[in-house]
Amino acid sequence: MWRRAYLFLILVRLWFAMSPSYLHPDENFQGPEVIAGEVFSYPVRLTWEFTSDHPIRSVFPLWPVYGLPMFLLRWLWIGNGGDGEIPPYAVFWVLRILMFIMNFVLLDWAIYELVPAKRHRQTAVLLVASSYVTWTYQTHTFSNSVETVVVAWSLVLIDRIVAGRQDRASLLAPTVLGIVVVFGIFNRITFPAFLLIPGLRLIPYFLNKPLSFAAMALSGLMTTIVAIAFDTAFYTPHQISWGDLLFRPVITPLNNLMYNMSPANLAEHGLHPWYQHLLGNIPLLIGPAAALLFLQPHFSLRLYSAVSGIFVLSIFQHQEARFLLPTIPLILSSVQLPRNPRLLNTWVAAWIAFNTVLGILMGVYHQGGVVPTQIFMSRQPDATQAIWWKTYSPPIWLLNGKNEVLQTRDVMGLPGDRLMEQLAELATCDTPADRRNSEFLKEKNGTYLIAPLSATWLDPYLPNKGLEGLRFREVWRYRQHLNLDDLDWGEDGVWNTLSRVIGRRGIAAWRVTKSCPDKAKR
Repeated sequence: MWRRAYLFLILVRLWFAMSPSYLHPDENFQGPEVIAGEVFSYPVRLTWEFTSDHPIRSVFPLWPVYGLPMFLLRWLWIGNGGDGEIPPYAVFWVLRILMFIMNFVLLDWAIYELVPAKRHRQTAVLLVASSYVTWTYQTHTFSNSVETVVVAWSLVLIDRIVAGRQDRASLLAPTVLGIVVVFGIFNRITFPAFLLIPGLRLIPYFLNKPLSFAAMALSGLMTTIVAIAFDTAFYTPHQISWGDLLFRPVITPLNNLMYNMSPANLAEHGLHPWYQHLLGNIPLLIGPAAALLFLQPHFSLRLYSAVSGIFVLSIFQHQEARFLLPTIPLILSSVQLPRNPRLLNTWVAAWIAFNTVLGILMGVYHQGGVVPTQIFMSRQPDATQAIWWKTYSPPIWLLNGKNEVLQTRDVMGLPGDRLMEQLAELATCDTPADRRNSEFLKEKNGTYLIAPLSATWLDPYLPNKGLEGLRFREVWRYRQHLNLDDLDWGEDGVWNTLSRVIGRRGIAAWRVTKSCPDKAKR
């Protein structure tokens, strides 16, 4: 029975992986956007983490996770006679499938190894596989999703070393652990927080077997040198030399740590109370399982790893729910289900309902139209200006080189009157072609506004068909889109806000024109 349920949940995970929901801009701008610009000829936009004087993001973990698949795709594309570069949307979906496979194979395998008792193991695997976090966050290209797998396999390697499952003369597990730990640190500086308590188990082992410690230290040192070389080469404007590596190395984890030690820097991203992770983010991520965590925990090294991670992350004042992704499989594999049949049935029903609702919300509708709309914009021959309002930043690399002529303006929080001023400046002159259904595509220049349908501020302007002011022609609409950053409970009230955001779900693109004197018409 549990095998059939598990296979069904794998299909559910794959379905969500292939949904174009957009959980956070970091899933593009801290990963695929960077590497796509290196592997392909796509023009990209690097965020401040990569362009500051002291860059805080390492490209070293990005190459094996995203770079190698992109190189493989390019090789297959050229080898099969493909003309030009492979379309970005194909790369986008392949990376989603890759994340699905990586988590389905590596994460589930790690949980299977970490839970020794068969009955508890089956429950743990099903809980992890049925979590909306596994369906959504773990199938997206987050560094947090990669960190989840790295943390889990670090615990597996520690367990193998201490339990003596390897051959006595083998140094393989300590060597691999050294590589994995350095990879985890360069992926996210928070990674060591999850190994504070599990790492203590290695101290007596290494005291008895110093050669194993030497193997781990040597592999870690070599991996660190390679990682620093990758970052130094990426961030140095000229071809690097040994002098650059020795005297001017770019050590991104150190830069990241120094940046996050400053409260002023964290304040730019939002400050939270120390209990945000514990009382807010954990219930948001695991729902009904939070009660089991506090009432019926199964004390294990996995749980201790999660606790140490939550404790350290709570010290920093900027606390997003996705920072806790590595703790979710550790917690879900460390809870005990109610033994009373009635309570068990009630809890299971609540668990299914919670993950179904959150899965659909986050895995399908959350900013779900941004990626499809950007693919649509890449195919508009007249598009030269695109203004995105009240949406997440669109991934530039999905434009397939269109951004050589298309300027994308992200004005998410711009007041409505300022938006209209920008549109008035950028709108092209209304021509006879604009008044016909599709002839406007033959124009050389075109200005587009992309905004959610829930942006009711635009309503008075959209029907304008007169000679004065701006005119909006809707050319694209995608219904599976919710803008949860546009909730105005105080002004609109709860019911009106939900009616607006949910009832008017969707995103649209309008081609914007304006009246011009005859001499100004093109």
